[in-house]
Order: sequence, then C-alpha cells, then structure tokens
Amino acid sequence: MTHAKTLVIIPTFNERENIAALVERILSLHPDFDVLVVDDASPDGTSAVVSELQQKHPEHLHLITRTKKDGRGGAVLEGFRFGLARDYALFFEMDADFSHRPEDITLFLESIRSFDVVVGSRYLPGSRIENWSWRRTHFSRWANTFAKTILRIPLSDYTNGFRCYRRNAVEALDFQAIDAKGYVVLSEVAFQMHRKGLRLGEVPVIFVNRERGISNLTAGEITEAFLSVLRIRWPGVFRHKTKRTPQAHH
Repeated sequence: MTHAKTLVIIPTFNERENIAALVERILSLHPDFDVLVVDDASPDGTSAVVSELQQKHPEHLHLITRTKKDGRGGAVLEGFRFGLARDYALFFEMDADFSHRPEDITLFLESIRSFDVVVGSRYLPGSRIENWSWRRTHFSRWANTFAKTILRIPLSDYTNGFRCYRRNAVEALDFQAIDAKGYVVLSEVAFQMHRKGLRLGEVPVIFVNRERGISNLTAGEITEAFLSVLRIRWPGVFRHKTKRTPQAHH
C-alpha cells in the first residue's frame, strides 16, 4: 500500500500562513501523493495561495473552493466525492495548521496494510499532546469517553481528524445518511464503517495544538456536539429536521 495512489484531503478556513508549507511537506513524502485542499471561502485568501502553488504542482495539487463556511466535516465529504470520481486507492484527511505532523503519515501507511481505516490517536502509548490547557485536555477526554459509551466503536480517539481510509471504506459510506456537521462527522463516519464490518485500527500520533482552545467553544456548541453523538446512535429520535445539501465543485 505504500505505493498506492493517495489523496490527502485538507479542509481549510483562513490557513493562508500554513497551507503552502504543509502542501510542500506532504508532496515531498512520496511521488504517488496528491493533495486536495477544500477551502470554505476563506476571507484571508487561502484559495489564492493554493491556486498559485498549483502552477508548481499542476498534476498533484487540487482545489475545491466552496461558497461559504460549512464546516470541516462537510469539506472532507466533498474531498471523498472528488477522490471516488478518480482512481485513488487511499484517502487521508488532516488539519491544515500542523496540528497533524506530515511525517506521521508513514505510520498510517504501515498500519493500513491490516485495516480498512486507521485513526491517529492522541490517547495511545507513545502518543503526546502539546500545548493544551488542562481544561481542553479534560474536555477532550470527557467527549471521547461519552462517544465511546454511546457509539461503542473500538477506538480510543473519536475526534482527531487525522485518518487514513482504503478506497473500499469510503465507497461503503452512505453520504446521504450523514447528519452531523463539523468535527462530529468524524464520529458518524467511524460509526457507519464499524457497523458495516470494516476493520478500524489506530496509530499513536503527536498532536501539536496551535491555538484552538476550549474557550473558543460556546456552551451551545458543546451541547450540540453531545447531542450529535446521540443523533448518530439513535437517528430516528434525535435527527435534525433539515439535511445538508452538497456543495458544488469549483
């Protein structure tokens, strides 16, 4: 699998300062790697930076610019659709702010030989979280414990968006059934794949927090995150009244 054609999906919003360096680091890892940036109309000009960089990497760097900020989860789903329309064998998703280290990708490539999905876990032996306050650490562990109790997926980290999927795993997704938004999509995707009998594995990663903190979350957003986990488990009881509509490719 180390020589399989691989698509690395990076959802972005205001990542102008990071995106070029991250893309270069990823593309330097292997000639079979392609990068897809899915940008939510960043006002800081992230898309323009990627467009300029495409002149240097016309075959390996792709860009989807969405018309509005619609959340990380929806951006990754757009990336999955893009990759399924092409001949990619492996799909990665990762954040744009260097919280996820490009050099850890090699760990996933080894592990994906034995699994359909590999999740980068912050809570395995050998894992480490840098620059998190005790409040953020406590909230993350609490959220993951809650998700594991409700969803019963054999993972230690439900909310880290550093993942590798085989093509068959992405093909198994029912996109229309995904009701969550934002980071909760990570749990919903894992829940679907586990329910369908796909093999889920984990690798330890070093997570370097840039500036996201628990103080950035409102009480309403925290409540919605926990309700979304309940919706995944019992959709008939908790489902939203409205469904998301797919964004067009540009």
